[in-house]
Amino acid sequence: MFSYAFLTVLFLGIMLVTSAVKVLREYERGVIFRLGRCIGQKGPGLIFLIPIIDKMVKIPLRTVTMDVPSQDVITRDNVSVKVNAVVYFRVLDPTKAVLQVENYLYATSQIAQTTLRSTLGESELDELLSKREKINQELQMVIDRHTEPWGIKVSTVEVKNVDLPQEMQRAIARQAEAERERRAKIINAEGELQASQKLMEAAVVIAKEPFAMQLRYLQTLAEIATENNSTTIFPVPIDLFAPFIQARERAAAAARVGPGVEEAK
Repeated sequence: MFSYAFLTVLFLGIMLVTSAVKVLREYERGVIFRLGRCIGQKGPGLIFLIPIIDKMVKIPLRTVTMDVPSQDVITRDNVSVKVNAVVYFRVLDPTKAVLQVENYLYATSQIAQTTLRSTLGESELDELLSKREKINQELQMVIDRHTEPWGIKVSTVEVKNVDLPQEMQRAIARQAEAERERRAKIINAEGELQASQKLMEAAVVIAKEPFAMQLRYLQTLAEIATENNSTTIFPVPIDLFAPFIQARERAAAAARVGPGVEEAK
């Protein structure tokens, strides 16, 4: 009987010591309640609690990665899209995280979902697709402002996927194709303008030097002979033979004048 009572007392003593001694890791803090009143936080390391009187709520301080479920959003230009995001936050004040909100994880998730719908609803589709960094900053500021009284710091919010309807995807593809065609036409027109300016400058030079045109003819002949291995008929300007024709005419005139002069003598 004595041994049974001794074992019972020993067992109760071990249970009391076990409930009184707690070990918290480096990234954990314990919010202590004594008879229902919060007396502060303790940790990390070895802490002692008064059995039955003290209760501890353990709060981790590491950064939490929370996935925001896909939300149906209607943008400012009346386009229906599905958007999901990811939120990175951590607890800075464990006491506030326990006292100011019932479940800080669930509350942060709900704030993130409602903020995602309201903020993206104020943006147009083009802004949602092209100005992602600006929208992420706005989401981070709004969510952080709502969770600050709970002792939570939101460090980053990232919009992950934007799912568009098939009709809108085809419309965006047509718009992108039209934009590329517009740029191609502008580049082509600019090239034609620059080419016409250069041709005008070349015409001025050729007008000052007539032999430049003849040299251009010869250069074109050489290019055609190199690229196309075939017979080519190319008009040759008469000006090239003008010196030879004039010399022949002078020789013929001298021949006609020569015999008459000898008879006169």
